[in-house]
Amino acid sequence: MLSFWIVAAMITFMVGLILVRAVLTGADQAIESRAASDVEVYRAQLGEVERDVARGVIGKADAERVHAEIARRLIAADKAQSGESTTSGKAPSGIALAMIVVGLLGSVASYWWLGAPGYGDMGLKERIAFAEEVRKSRPAQEVAERSLPPFVAPEDMSERYKGLLDQLRVTVARRPDDIEGHALLVQQERRIGNFNAAKVAQKQLLTLKGGDVGAQDLADLGELQVLAAGGYVSPEAEMSLRAALAQDAGNGTARYYIGLMLVQTGRPDQAFRIWDGLLRAGPEDAPWIEPIVAQIEELAALAGVRYSLPEIGSSAERGPSAEDVDSAMDMSPAERMEMIGGMVSGLSERLATQGGPASDWARLISSLGVLGQWERAAAIHANAVEVFADDKDALELINAAGRKAGVAE
Repeated sequence: MLSFWIVAAMITFMVGLILVRAVLTGADQAIESRAASDVEVYRAQLGEVERDVARGVIGKADAERVHAEIARRLIAADKAQSGESTTSGKAPSGIALAMIVVGLLGSVASYWWLGAPGYGDMGLKERIAFAEEVRKSRPAQEVAERSLPPFVAPEDMSERYKGLLDQLRVTVARRPDDIEGHALLVQQERRIGNFNAAKVAQKQLLTLKGGDVGAQDLADLGELQVLAAGGYVSPEAEMSLRAALAQDAGNGTARYYIGLMLVQTGRPDQAFRIWDGLLRAGPEDAPWIEPIVAQIEELAALAGVRYSLPEIGSSAERGPSAEDVDSAMDMSPAERMEMIGGMVSGLSERLATQGGPASDWARLISSLGVLGQWERAAAIHANAVEVFADDKDALELINAAGRKAGVAE
């Protein structure tokens, strides 16, 4: 810490010294160029008049009048030079020096207020380790919920609706095995913003469904946990979301909130890849599109990516789909190459220049396997594994494609 301020002070002093010298030198040069040049001009004119008289170009009477006028101007210029030397050279220099001092002190104060004194530079490895530690040590769901104010029903709720909702709560409590009743209660509690009650009802609903619990059921629970915690993705919410992704790696709700968790724990690079993939996958009316659009450009800057918003759902229009690949299996080699070749080249070029979600990388690997380009598929698979090394769900998707293409175990 002390060494940092010593180095900072030395740099500040050197910069200030350079600026002061430049101001003082510039002021002296300005004075000399303004007044001294006039004196030199008038002196040269006097010599020219004397030479004209010697050559007989002008008469003595005219020469005396011209000489007197030039001498008068020379005296005035000499007085002006003396005045500038005592006043003009000091005032601007003093003001400039004051501005330099204020600027240097202001920069120190700004760093103390906005910077992070005492923190050393963190390499990529250290930043990743720090983010992982933040993720592991973040507060539990219960802690986050306790920090929020208690739920207050909306003022615009009608008395009739309040009565019906109270009746629904009583009915569900009396019939704890009623799946439809719990589903309706989840919907209504969420509708009025009572996310904690909706979360509890959703947990009970999943218990009643047992083995029929689907990916969206788990994603809905994770979302309600996030909402009940005021937008914070707790470890418990992450568990629900990852359970949803284990059943459906493309679940948009779970992917969005996993991305949000990565933002909150210091991994904007991973969050950016997930959210960019959701934008490219679409559809435009998906509930996560609007919040992603509002945040992803700032997120890209944090991730160190030069980014412009893609067309929503653009990845669905580029590259062969899973159905295209499957249908190509029944075609002749020539037909297969004709159908898939053009789409593969476009997808490959886009991933190489712009990047894209794991689903697009998996699609490209599968397509190359169908085309019999195993060496290229293996190379792209290895590249994708490196790109998504810290994204467990993405790696599962990419490795599944690699196994399908015969280039991964």
